[in-house]
Amino acid sequence: MSAAYLDIETTSCEPEGGDLTVIGVCVEREGECTLTQLVGDDISVSRLITLIQGIEAIYTYNGERFDLPYIKAKLGVDLSEYCTHHDLMHSCHRKGLYGGMKKVEQILGIRRNLTGVDGKAAVQLWHNYKLYDCAKSLATLLEYNREDVLNLKVMREVLKA
Repeated sequence: MSAAYLDIETTSCEPEGGDLTVIGVCVEREGECTLTQLVGDDISVSRLITLIQGIEAIYTYNGERFDLPYIKAKLGVDLSEYCTHHDLMHSCHRKGLYGGMKKVEQILGIRRNLTGVDGKAAVQLWHNYKLYDCAKSLATLLEYNREDVLNLKVMREVLKA
């Protein structure tokens, strides 16, 4: 089965007052994984749809309430019309695991190299990049997103979801 793991970074919890800054997608086909990150002005409907073309299922964490609605509000596309959506947060809840993704990762023993970065820090990293052309801030933001996306795959495997 082909699958994709998706996580976004934004400047606000609400699409009306924020921007979509990064869309990270790891596509898994025939045992091979390819991570792509769309950043800032490179984010477009056509690029996103091309990434998930032919994917049977897309996996997120809290994507039902955050990632997919945010993408729909900002880009006008409902990804659940292209493939089945599985929100791993619900899989966690069925196993009695509650909290944000980072908390659940800790409970499940899923490691993270980049610690101390959360959604609030991601917003600041984006602003540092945009206002001061800080390449280090962008690199850190992309690493944060990369770990989120790749840990979705690990979480799915651990949960057997």
